[in-house]
This record gives sequence, structure tokens and C-alpha cells, in this order.
Amino acid sequence: MASLQEIRARLQAAETRGPQGAGGDNQIYPHWNLDEGQSCVLRFLPDGNNRNTFFWVERAMIKLPFAGIRGESESKQTQVQVPCVEMWGDSCPILAEVRTWFKDKNLEDMGRKYWKKRSYIMQGFVRENPLADDKSPENPIRRFIISPQIFQIIKSSLMDPELEELPTDYVHGLDFRVSKTAKGGYADYSTSKWSRKESALSQEEQEAIQRHGLFDLAGFLPKRPTDVELKVMKEMFEASVDGQPFDAERWGQYFRPAGMSAPASAAPTADDDSVPAPVATAAKPAVSQFDEDDAPPFEASAPAAKPATTTQKAEDILAMIRARQNRQ
Repeated sequence: MASLQEIRARLQAAETRGPQGAGGDNQIYPHWNLDEGQSCVLRFLPDGNNRNTFFWVERAMIKLPFAGIRGESESKQTQVQVPCVEMWGDSCPILAEVRTWFKDKNLEDMGRKYWKKRSYIMQGFVRENPLADDKSPENPIRRFIISPQIFQIIKSSLMDPELEELPTDYVHGLDFRVSKTAKGGYADYSTSKWSRKESALSQEEQEAIQRHGLFDLAGFLPKRPTDVELKVMKEMFEASVDGQPFDAERWGQYFRPAGMSAPASAAPTADDDSVPAPVATAAKPAVSQFDEDDAPPFEASAPAAKPATTTQKAEDILAMIRARQNRQ
């Protein structure tokens, strides 16, 4: 288990470096289903992988919207999630294009639409659970998918010099209260906070850790895409921008919308449903925490101009992409 000093050092190093360029199961606790005004209490545990300094792993996904599914006359707009390879320190072919859009004021909205969405996977116990319909699994160690807003609260507290022990310590750890309110029609978790009092794990909780063990959190990240899958991702991205439908025959063996079966002859897919898209499970997507975007990579410097239509934006963007490809 990493010490508090090691975690602080790694967080400080990350701040110094800046941004790096180059089907569900009920083991996941759905805290986003809290009603407005409700809160739950979580107790985070260390990663089962001792090589991980942190008690979380970062997950970055890109959502590609499509105008239905090819061959289905009544299909509605669908969405496919693909992993952003910046999770592994690689250059993402999609973000390489999207970053340039933020230099043009007219393309900022499109840029946000295709920008990576971060979440953080953690594990622990649910100590207070107001969700009446949540069924606790046999293994009480749950997984949590934490949004950037909540993560910033967790991270800031870890850097507080008055914090003397790791919040995940079995004896001197702290509970974390997730509180859900609303702001501007969206879910807001800014009042979430750590408990001020330390508390030891109960005998029952310690026995659960001994009996079930801790999860290796990296095992719940998507599979790292191959070179072929990276090319498929780029092709899907361009088709999405162009307003085309999802072509299951062409791409389904690599990536596909949630709930769609793999083609009969398909090899194992590149997407990983072990951590389902929470936006699909939320009863009210308009107030889902998972709609939060990361901040755009650049401050737009272009002067304000009359917004272009969505169709014109797509045409302009595709022209930019193809022009680059022709120069290579």
C-alpha cells in the first residue's frame, strides 16, 4: 500500500507535468441514482495492485454519436464509446484532430462533443445506502465510478497538509459522503466531503477483505486498442462527424453500441463492457454526472463569429481531416 507521502508526491508531479498528450453488474454502486438532496457514505479501499500508488485508476472514453444503424430503417441516433489511448500515454488519433478545433470559435461545440470523458474507478464499502432498490452483492466490496467533479474534491483533500493518514487506512481512514444536489438543471456533487472523524474498519469489513480480496482496478479498464483498432476508431470518428449511421458489418467486430450483439464471425471486441456506460443506466440523463466534460485543451483565440450550422461544421471538419491525410 502506498503511503500518503507517495500519493502526494505523485499528485504534485502530475500537476507539474501538466496534461499528458502523447452490460453491468451490481458490484458497481450506482450513486448517480441518488435523488436530489440524498447522500450516501463510502469508505474507499486501496487498489489490489500494490504497484499502483493511488487507490484509483483513470478511465478516459470518447463518445461517437451516429445517425442510427445502417440497414435499420427505424433506428434512432446511437452512440459508441471507444477508449482514448492517452490513458496509456499514447497519442490519440481522434484527439489529435479535435484539439485543432478549439482554435476556431465556431468549432468549439463540436470539439466538446468529441472530447474525452474522464472517470475514475475506485473500490470500497457502502456504509450508508439510501437506494432502496440497490441489491448488495455477496461480496460487499463495491466498485465506484467517480466523476471529475467528485474526484477533484477527493484529490484536493489528499493534498491538504493537515491530513495525516491515508483515507484508505484500515484503522485511521475516513469515510466520504457523496451528496447530490442540482445546479442549472444538472446533478451537482460539489457539497460532497470527507468525514472529519477517523474510523476503523469493522470486524465484518476486515473479514470481507480477507475472504474476497481487493480488486485489481486496472482489470476494469478497456483493452488497449491495437493498430488495426486505432484505424477503425479514426474511421468511425470521421463517419460520426459526417452524420453517417453506424455500420455494424464494417465495425461491429471491433466496437459497437451497448446492447448490440457481436457479429457471428467476430473476434473478441476492443470495447470493454465490464464497466458499463453509466449514462445508459441513469433514469434522467439530463442530470447525470457523467455528462461532465473535461476542460477544453485550448483557450479559443479566434474572434466571436456567427455560429455555423451543424452540417457546415461537419463538412468543414471533414475537409480539414482529408486535407491532412492527402498531405501525408
